[in-house]
Amino acid sequence: MEIKKLPKNKFPKALLEIPQPPEDLWIIGELPSEDLIHLCVVGSRKFTSYGKEVCEKIIAGLKGYPIVIVSGFAMGIDTIAHKKAMQAGLRTIVFPGSGLSLEAIHPKTNIKLINEVVESGGCLISEFEPDFKATQWSFPMRNRLMAGISKAVLIIEAEEKSGTLITARLTTEYNRDLLVVPGSVFSSNSKGTNRLLHQGATPVTCSEDVLEALGFEVAKSEEKQKKLFADLSPEEKRVVDLLREPMSKDDVIRAMKMSTPVANALLSIMEIKELIKEELGEVRLA
Repeated sequence: MEIKKLPKNKFPKALLEIPQPPEDLWIIGELPSEDLIHLCVVGSRKFTSYGKEVCEKIIAGLKGYPIVIVSGFAMGIDTIAHKKAMQAGLRTIVFPGSGLSLEAIHPKTNIKLINEVVESGGCLISEFEPDFKATQWSFPMRNRLMAGISKAVLIIEAEEKSGTLITARLTTEYNRDLLVVPGSVFSSNSKGTNRLLHQGATPVTCSEDVLEALGFEVAKSEEKQKKLFADLSPEEKRVVDLLREPMSKDDVIRAMKMSTPVANALLSIMEIKELIKEELGEVRLA
């Protein structure tokens, strides 16, 4: 992949406004339009299944919006964010803590991700010379660029002493919005995030919260759900009444007292409308 040095007049404007703007920038791929809203998503390398699920669900809910996902290429939440962004059809910007040459890039396990990022219209950016290898201090340095280019930073899981908290501090110093996903009080991975919430960060629990923080007008999930349930057909209402408790699909079909093909068709339509969902052999309300 070709590494290009960006001329100063092509630097993202947001990066020229931070207290320590970069002297140089190298890039692989093309910078997404500055008209798009940049959201930085970061979190723990040692993520939990909860962190992964929350990250994927929130980013999937941003599909179709003019949003670019920014992250740091690290294993864990960063990598999940880049991959889910591309799956959702969003562009993504990668800020590794190293130079961009294949010899220097860190971590090596993400090398095949480079082509995917570029092919999906995103890019990799670094202020370090292409052959510069990552050091302990290069990661906090690149964190300021991730926070600087973004309108808001979303943090998903961070331990009490975590590099992610450096990004959080820079976010507030640069007057960007700090969004944080609450975590379990029993999880060490949530100690950092829960402390940020205690200090006044904006709590987010769904993609609608993120979209609202970014300035989009969206109906809340609960409102959308209420609307859906207000327009139920008599048959759909019967299914909803049956599913006050989850049931096996066979039991639901028997209780519906319809022919199996008609019942299956109705359940499929309700699942497409996100009224119900089938998990582990049980049908439940969505």
